[in-house]
Amino acid sequence: MLRVHKVLHHENHMLYVELNNGSKGYFDLSPYLDKGIFVRLKNVDYLKTVRPDSCGIYWPEGQDFSADTIEHEMVCEVS
Repeated sequence: MLRVHKVLHHENHMLYVELNNGSKGYFDLSPYLDKGIFVRLKNVDYLKTVRPDSCGIYWPEGQDFSADTIEHEMVCEVS
């Protein structure tokens, strides 16, 4: 099962993510910021409270993304 190993705020509305399959890269939250409960993620201080969980990432007020979504939309890290 695909899991998020590590997640960190990178800049603005971008997260750096490492998955358990070895993939590493950046996940841009910008396309979601005007949709439903994700509006709260416009606040960068709140966005920084992101945590990994067993199936993806989440925030204290219930916003979440699956590891599969992250992998599909992630921009791979440039070496």
